[in-house]
Amino acid sequence: MMFTRKDLRVYFIMGSNNCDHYSPLTILEGALKGGVTMFQFREKGMGAKTGVDKKQLAQDMQRLCRKYQVPFIVNDDLDLALEIKADGVHVGQEDAGIDKVKLLCPNDFLVGVSATNEKEAVQAMKDGADYIGVGPIFTTTSKSDAKEPIDIEGIIRIRSLVGNTPIVAIGGIKQKHVGSIISAGADGVSVIGAITQASSPEKATKELLSNFR
Repeated sequence: MMFTRKDLRVYFIMGSNNCDHYSPLTILEGALKGGVTMFQFREKGMGAKTGVDKKQLAQDMQRLCRKYQVPFIVNDDLDLALEIKADGVHVGQEDAGIDKVKLLCPNDFLVGVSATNEKEAVQAMKDGADYIGVGPIFTTTSKSDAKEPIDIEGIIRIRSLVGNTPIVAIGGIKQKHVGSIISAGADGVSVIGAITQASSPEKATKELLSNFR
């Protein structure tokens, strides 16, 4: 699947433990119907599935993403990403380095990297990240170990330093924030709760996408 920066417009992240109102597959299909442009399987933290159960959920979600022709990325589990032939993997600062990851991956495999500050973003660019997830932009409850928010000004600074490298903003983002985030230089927004906690994941996704028209 050919990656373009437009794939980052509404980048949805979810694991089973992010779902309160509906099942993970129901939420994902709603988001896909709404037009989500990229999906990351992030099955970690308290209550997350492991082993065979984790792999089964990943494959079920991957099938849905393929149905809608949306890139399927695995968070912080390169072995699983390679085993099920995902479209890519996303790594954090505490995970394996990009150089090591890329050595193990097919040439068309996407490798995204999280950056919580300017130094990390510049290093990710130099290391050849296909895209950089920058943030948290605002305070978030989705990660217990989230760093200090970088706010809109942080996006502006990082964009000025990483040139044309695609960047996607993450952390506490709601529909009302999207316009200013894009104006600051991000290619898209990455969300969890804005979709998983919505009464209609499909409608919530459409509302996020409306900022790009």
